[in-house]
Amino acid sequence: MQGKSDSTTIIKQAFRGVSDAEVEALADVAVEQTYPPGHTLCSEGALEHVFYIVADGQVAITQRLGEHDKRVLTVRNPGEFFGEMALIENKPRTASVTTVVETTVLEIYEDVFNDFLGNSPTIALALIRSITASLRASDQAAIADLSLKNIELAKAYEDLKAAQQSLVAKERLERELEIAGEVQRSLLPTKFPEAKGYSFAGRNVPARHVGGDLYDVIKIDDEHVGLLMADVSDKSIHAALIMAVTRTLFLSHARRSLSPSEVALAVHNGLLEVSSNDDMFVTVFYGVLHLHSGNLRYVRAGQDRPLLFRADGSAPQTLDAEGRFLGMLPGLTLEERSTRLAPGDLLVAYSDGIPDAVDTEIGSYGLERLIELISRNRSRSTGEVCDVIFSDVFAFRGAAPAFDDITVLVARCEK
Repeated sequence: MQGKSDSTTIIKQAFRGVSDAEVEALADVAVEQTYPPGHTLCSEGALEHVFYIVADGQVAITQRLGEHDKRVLTVRNPGEFFGEMALIENKPRTASVTTVVETTVLEIYEDVFNDFLGNSPTIALALIRSITASLRASDQAAIADLSLKNIELAKAYEDLKAAQQSLVAKERLERELEIAGEVQRSLLPTKFPEAKGYSFAGRNVPARHVGGDLYDVIKIDDEHVGLLMADVSDKSIHAALIMAVTRTLFLSHARRSLSPSEVALAVHNGLLEVSSNDDMFVTVFYGVLHLHSGNLRYVRAGQDRPLLFRADGSAPQTLDAEGRFLGMLPGLTLEERSTRLAPGDLLVAYSDGIPDAVDTEIGSYGLERLIELISRNRSRSTGEVCDVIFSDVFAFRGAAPAFDDITVLVARCEK
């Protein structure tokens, strides 16, 4: 507990220039109270009737900023006072006051406070000075907060503008990719040439908006068609452009020669001329099918080996041949081989996106599963075989992302 002499010392410190008689009178009516840390002496918005002088310890004066935030306006130390504004104006507290540490205060109630204020010009002057200082400090704090908010608002505006620009650019890119995808899909065949005694089906699903896979059945003349399956490395727009160029080159050269190797080499040389990217290449299976005899001459330039399912139900034959991919290195040689499609035989060419498809457990679809699936469905139409393959791959992959394009070309000898 503070003694009366201690109280008078604190009051003299709070009200400099006040007479000893006035100090004694205030000390007589002041009630000394001690509070623990974190105790609220004044609550913002409450109508209260006490004036405080800090005798020992420290209090913090705070003001709400929104529902959950608050700011510290100032602190009061021994010899300083607070709570006068609410008593003078007879209005609710404009701030809250909380003890920072264990704090002793002198409490003077409203009726006593008003008597002293009316009878002591010195005390009134001290209060006016305190009020002026508090207003100045509050204004400075408000200006500092406003300046900080302006800086934060300016930064938020710049961030928003940058985010909007980024969003616009992203939307533009997305739209451009969609257009590129539409253009690319328009290059793939929607129907195949009529070939008496044969049926064909094909489908492509890119991993992204655009891809690099290509399939086609090219009418060479009345007796021959070309069977094409190709895969451009990478999945960028550049890969899609190379795919379009590859198809154009095959369409052009396929009608100039019945030799698959000559056609593929001509495409290879054409790709070397137009591509400046040393990392870009094209894997290809290309065969020339003689419709009357069923003879199929073909080359394989790094492409997955097509599967030939015989009508007798025997294990499928893989169409192999030596050859490096097209469009990357000069000096290419391609081995040309041949086989024969008999009535009921089914040929399935596919891209590596099928055996390499993975599920959520990072397990691969694999070639064995593909062979077993086609074996069970070999008697179906070419379109149904194509659909079954895609359905099974999608079911296997589940929620796992697609890492590669998926492409299938199916041909059956019906006669």
